[in-house]
Amino acid sequence: MHDEEIRQILDEYHHVAVVGLSPKEDRPSYEVSKFLQEHGFHIVPVHPRAETILGEKVYHRLEDIPFPVDIVDVFRRPEDTPDVAESAVRIGAKVLWLQLGIKNEVARSIAEAGGLRVIEDRCMKIEYARLFNHR
Repeated sequence: MHDEEIRQILDEYHHVAVVGLSPKEDRPSYEVSKFLQEHGFHIVPVHPRAETILGEKVYHRLEDIPFPVDIVDVFRRPEDTPDVAESAVRIGAKVLWLQLGIKNEVARSIAEAGGLRVIEDRCMKIEYARLFNHR
């Protein structure tokens, strides 16, 4: 995906469900989510056991979120992403974003067939900082 398309996504969409957001401050998912929060994004944590993360109510599944989500940002193993892609399609997300090191052709196919744009193997924090000059 080209920089202009990524810039447009980051500029236009601000409700981000973070699948696999850890409550542990030393984890990349926490650091990225905190950065995004500090730069105007509404973070929606998705975690099977936590109650709140970064001051936000946690939802156990994407389907439990009672409001629209623009981006589903995934911090899970590649083999877990097809199920996440199916859920992202079901909730009407606009973008499936797989973090650094995460690629899965099946997840990509599911998401694209459901009308989502797909970004793989990129970090939202890094891309935002790079494209909007925020460190």
